Amino acid sequence: MSKPTERIGILSSGNWIIDHVKIIDRFPEQDTLANILNQDRGTGGAPYNVLIDLAKLGASFPLAGVGLTGDDADGRTILNDCENFNIDVSQMHTTKAAPTSFTDVMTVQSTGRRTFFHMRGANSLLDEKHFNLEASNARILHLGYLLLLDSLDKIAKDGTTGAARLLKKARELGFKTSVDVVSEDSNRFVSVVTPVLPYIDYLIINEFEASKITGVKIKEAQEVNLARASEAARIIFEKGVNEWVIIHFPDGALAQNRNGDETIQGSIQIPPAQIAGTVGAGDAFAAGALLGLHDEMDIQDCLRLAVCTAASNLFDPTCTGGIRTAEECLKIAEEHGFRTLS
Repeated sequence: MSKPTERIGILSSGNWIIDHVKIIDRFPEQDTLANILNQDRGTGGAPYNVLIDLAKLGASFPLAGVGLTGDDADGRTILNDCENFNIDVSQMHTTKAAPTSFTDVMTVQSTGRRTFFHMRGANSLLDEKHFNLEASNARILHLGYLLLLDSLDKIAKDGTTGAARLLKKARELGFKTSVDVVSEDSNRFVSVVTPVLPYIDYLIINEFEASKITGVKIKEAQEVNLARASEAARIIFEKGVNEWVIIHFPDGALAQNRNGDETIQGSIQIPPAQIAGTVGAGDAFAAGALLGLHDEMDIQDCLRLAVCTAASNLFDPTCTGGIRTAEECLKIAEEHGFRTLS
């Protein structure tokens, strides 16, 4: 079995989505009209966004994807996009049984707030059989989004899931494992996410998802309570996560390790008038954090790069269009400054 230190690169897997982004003047009431002011097509889904972000950040290690697309124009767009960024697509599969997943993203121009209309498509068929983990020498396997991968989320009679079995195998082969979760407002977190936690090394989630996993109310009156975020991280470790729980939110992020050591980092104070959209900001944060974790940076530096990467994402309405090199992302903080968390 390979040791993690002998491995190099990130293998990112899960939801591959084409985003059809529409900038609208307002979000309408049902049966009324809103105007589309502009439209664009962009990347969507955890593996697609994270890999493109890592390539744009200037990651010095190999990048590869695992996923399932339809036999259609959107699927070919994804494969061509990856190849243009030197992302290995040898474990990308195509099916005629379902279309490539897509999301219509409605973004209100004045606020940047988004509403999503999602077609699950081929992602719902992605299963353990599509992964050839033995063929990869990547250091980190990133999987997202749990709760949006029907086959991998399916609960077996013994309470396990395909994702749990997959990540267990990955760790046995020497991978570090990283997971992200979709912000689904449901009661499925306990049944679908909890069985996976013991096989995760790095859990990178937002405050809503952390609350759903633990039952701890982290956010009150639109503000995150850091003490409760810390409590939620501790509970998640009790449920099995191995190395780091990283919880991000609009004002910053908190990272806690299994020993209870904790680091916080404020986000960058981007003027609202300069924010083109917030879609993809969570994946941008994850990309910055994963680059740092892969390169064994100090956790404070990981969080700093993560919030800077997320900030660069805000200048473009698509998921990855605003991402710059790591050096350029860090310079955004010099211009606008970090928020202070207390």
